[in-house]
Amino acid sequence: MKLTTVTQVTIDGVMQGNGHASDEDRRNGFQRGGWARRKGDGETVAFINQTYRRADAFLFGRRTYELFAGSWGTMTVQDAPGWEGVVEALNARPKYVASSTLTDPGWSGTTVLSGDVAAAVRELKARPDGELQVHGSGILTRWLLENDLVDEMVLITVPVVVGQGARLFPDAGRDLALDLVESRVDSKGVAIHVYRPAGRPQYAPAA
Repeated sequence: MKLTTVTQVTIDGVMQGNGHASDEDRRNGFQRGGWARRKGDGETVAFINQTYRRADAFLFGRRTYELFAGSWGTMTVQDAPGWEGVVEALNARPKYVASSTLTDPGWSGTTVLSGDVAAAVRELKARPDGELQVHGSGILTRWLLENDLVDEMVLITVPVVVGQGARLFPDAGRDLALDLVESRVDSKGVAIHVYRPAGRPQYAPAA
């Protein structure tokens, strides 16, 4: 399976607390949640629904898994008009969560990967067809990139600067070159970019 990460970020790279509830993630005093709410137009909503629908399975870090299980995992399509594709896919497809502490997941269809996560992910990727999607899960996404396990990255950039919160990429970390596969900007300024990792960047030599 192809492994695709899907991340909503602000202009300043923050991914924390993007969801509909302003208090969904208050780690480290974060108080500016819900910054992605109602920011995209109908085309972006359709893109997100279609993205979820094409997934054959989902992979989460524990924190994102618990947030999703407590929200999307409790919904039916009648509860979320406009987001039917997300609800249907998340509740019907297999879900994997990378965690050394989660022992009894309550969301139907969940498998906990608690041992050699890299080997487990490689085994999933070795399946002949399909797509394994990672939504949110910043720590897991960075780890997957560091271990060369990501095939594509989808960045959905919302035109807002929040000035605080956890960022997708830290101030210091591994460098990465990306090839642009697809790009679009909706009528509300939400930009969607699809990238493929392309090794390390090339830097100019010292003068």
